Amino acid sequence: MFHYINGTVAHLEPNFVVIDCGGVGYGLCVSPYTVSQLRAGEMRKLFVYEVIREDCFDLYGFESMAEKRSFEMLLGVSGVGPRAALSILSATTPESLAVAIISENEKTITAAQGVGKKLAQRVILELKDKMAKQAGEFSQFSGAGSAASSATSSALSDATAALTVLGYGAAEISAALKGAELSGCDAEEIIKMCLKQLMK
Repeated sequence: MFHYINGTVAHLEPNFVVIDCGGVGYGLCVSPYTVSQLRAGEMRKLFVYEVIREDCFDLYGFESMAEKRSFEMLLGVSGVGPRAALSILSATTPESLAVAIISENEKTITAAQGVGKKLAQRVILELKDKMAKQAGEFSQFSGAGSAASSATSSALSDATAALTVLGYGAAEISAALKGAELSGCDAEEIIKMCLKQLMK
């Protein structure tokens, strides 16, 4: 099982890269965002998700754990396969996708090539349902209370819900927001702030 691949960027295409590790070239399907963060000849680490079936052994690469978590989250939706998940991530960012789900913004998801309205609705429905099931964790989210006194409670609630769907626990989110100035921030800004801390 691959967790990440660390090597030299040997080849770049819009949705595909080759990472050379000790003379072995690993081909990975990637989003345009990940491609934009890479330069040929550089040493880089990509987080990996494997898709192994009788007829294929595909590797998907991600520049950040947030992007990989978003990919895994999308695969949990019925009818969403690796190609559709990567297509969605090619049209948006992890934080924008999270906000689209909590705000039920279908347009952000249907902007992805090959993703129609029905599939976008299913993504939103199933992942919002996941948030509802995990709502108990939100009530324990006390660490950001003082920091968020001047921020709208709905923005903070939406942000924590989205981050939970991305796979982060209440304790992690609380630690990431500790001491943060959230006054005037919307949900997407809070998500970006948290992800920056969580990726350290």
